[in-house]
Amino acid sequence: MPQLTELPPLSLYIHTPWCIRKCPYCDFNSHTSKQIPETAYLQALLADLDSDRQYIQRRPLRSIFIGGGTPSLLSPEFYKTLLANINDKMDWADDIEITMEANPGTVEQKSFAGYREAGINRLSLGIQSFDDQKLDALGRIHGGAEAQRAITIAQQSGFDNFNLDLMHGLPGQTEQEALQDIEIALSFNPPHLSWYQLTIEPNTEFYSRPPVLPEDDDLWQIQEAGQALLKRHHLAQYEVSAYATEKHQAKHNLNYWQFGDYLGIGAGAHGKTSTITPSGSTILRYQKTRQPDAYLKRIDNYKASQQCLASEDLPLEFLMNAMRLNKGVSEALYSKATGLALKSLEPALSQARKDKLIEVNRLQATEKGHLFLNQLLDRFL
Repeated sequence: MPQLTELPPLSLYIHTPWCIRKCPYCDFNSHTSKQIPETAYLQALLADLDSDRQYIQRRPLRSIFIGGGTPSLLSPEFYKTLLANINDKMDWADDIEITMEANPGTVEQKSFAGYREAGINRLSLGIQSFDDQKLDALGRIHGGAEAQRAITIAQQSGFDNFNLDLMHGLPGQTEQEALQDIEIALSFNPPHLSWYQLTIEPNTEFYSRPPVLPEDDDLWQIQEAGQALLKRHHLAQYEVSAYATEKHQAKHNLNYWQFGDYLGIGAGAHGKTSTITPSGSTILRYQKTRQPDAYLKRIDNYKASQQCLASEDLPLEFLMNAMRLNKGVSEALYSKATGLALKSLEPALSQARKDKLIEVNRLQATEKGHLFLNQLLDRFL
């Protein structure tokens, strides 16, 4: 069994499963609805959190992330009450980061100031593109001008810490069009930008009716040109698809990538928790009931599944997260976060270093390793 000597940091993920319309590329747990039962969902979330209290173990929250779905469909009053109740139930770090994903749509923009007053201190805007034609192909309900207004309103509402979410490799997209999206985003001086390639996932509309995407060579040129542009504007790449100024790396996502613990509440939310006992340590992953109606009825007492991670699974579980970071993590963090000795990564680790895929004395992919990251991780299966 793994032998943890201390518990990792703790974060909280809150899932809101409703959207106005399901995007054809989206494989997240989202459901269209014209009416959202705010009061009932608030009560269910707090009861769900109570069911997970055993996992808190006197740790303060370092971050909260509210994802979806479209969290900005719920009112500022909902979040004010929710966050106040969570604060009553758990200690918070003094510098806690509280992020909410938001749609740039006109209706949601009117609530940005209310979300800031409710205690949310970081906004993640799902822009995807500023090109109306590309947004229409993605099934988005906002236009490019609306997206730019949303960023301005977010800044005026007091959000100096925000993320802009952009995709590239869109149907029919040229390199010039992809770079123009970045340039428009940069004109707002964002402290953080997520820029990632559109991928076709199973169980999506695009999977059953795939659009025509740019060729691989074109995708590579877009990737290289976009990364160079972001670097010139001092947004450093610190993760596969994340770019930020030095002080604005996402605390919540860093906790994922550094194998921290996180509670997950809400329909379809995932969680990871660690427990130390006299006989050893347990690292658990779980998922909550996915369907909103079933979740509200507390079917399965919220938890749909859970799994204890076996010692032989931990090396890959850890590295799948850590290797996403450009600077990786220290060797010491591996033992601290998994409770396993570094030798549990052998002989794959030594061979990867011999092949110049992982740096010496640090769990960090080399430039070559990042180019072949999936093949590198396969070595630790």
